[in-house]
Amino acid sequence: MLNHLPSAGHPVLRALFLASAAALVVGGAAGAVRAESPAVQASPAFTSDRLSVEVVGQGPDVILIPGLASSREVWRAEADRLKATHRVHLVQLAGFAGEPWTHGDGAFMQPMVDELSRYVAEQTSGRPAVIGHSMGALTGLMLAQQHPDQVDRLLSVDSLPFFGALMGPTATADSLRPAADSMASIVLSSSEADFLAGQRQTATGMAKGADDRARIVDWSLATDRHALASAMRDVMTTDMRPLLAGMTTPVTALYASDADGGAPAAMADAMWSSQYADLPGVRLVRIDGTRHFIMMDQPQAFARAVDAFLAP
Repeated sequence: MLNHLPSAGHPVLRALFLASAAALVVGGAAGAVRAESPAVQASPAFTSDRLSVEVVGQGPDVILIPGLASSREVWRAEADRLKATHRVHLVQLAGFAGEPWTHGDGAFMQPMVDELSRYVAEQTSGRPAVIGHSMGALTGLMLAQQHPDQVDRLLSVDSLPFFGALMGPTATADSLRPAADSMASIVLSSSEADFLAGQRQTATGMAKGADDRARIVDWSLATDRHALASAMRDVMTTDMRPLLAGMTTPVTALYASDADGGAPAAMADAMWSSQYADLPGVRLVRIDGTRHFIMMDQPQAFARAVDAFLAP
């Protein structure tokens, strides 16, 4: 199914790209395989058909944004920890993990960034800290670039300003459009059995624990196919690198390394250093022994990184 994609400069990086930008799309079936936690209540003062937000705790505002086909539950342990000292906003993106989607095959990322900006303006007390995972971090980067007055600082969790670079050093947004369109078409046309089989296989690159992999699969299976296809197409063809040099928002970029089946440390170091090279003052932090879902594989190391990020 994935032979429509161009070959990458390194097979491990290509596998990681397929895992984060395509394997997570192995979902979109009608319902989840197993029960998720009880439904959370969105903020009653804010309504949107692009996202919903659960708010817990009191203190400085922190916004948590999940990634492609993920649930806000990916942040639950961190939100429970932070709510004693912070007002935590757990975002759920429309179309993902059972959230309704009403926009067909239209654009995903920019309308969602626009709604997130509206939420910050209407529902926070100032410039919140933003923490995003994967596509959620790309969203946070877009928000900080377009609305620098709305983001105090950004923690990017295993995310790049141009995911397409994982397909090879010469990849551009334009050159990847045919592949992105092809992958979106596959998402919309594949059988549920093919989606499920592919997701189970590629979830091994997402997290190390069997239970965590199962949760990732479940979230994908509860995701709307049209939302998934639209989001994936946007992620593959969004390149925020040209605007990095002009950014003033402090950014910390966490990234994963795993000697046993994940990205080798030297390769991850080279990729993240290259991708963020033009961002003034960026702080790069590698967390070893983890795959894409760092908060699942290394929760204590992740918590320490979050505390350092939020420290005055």
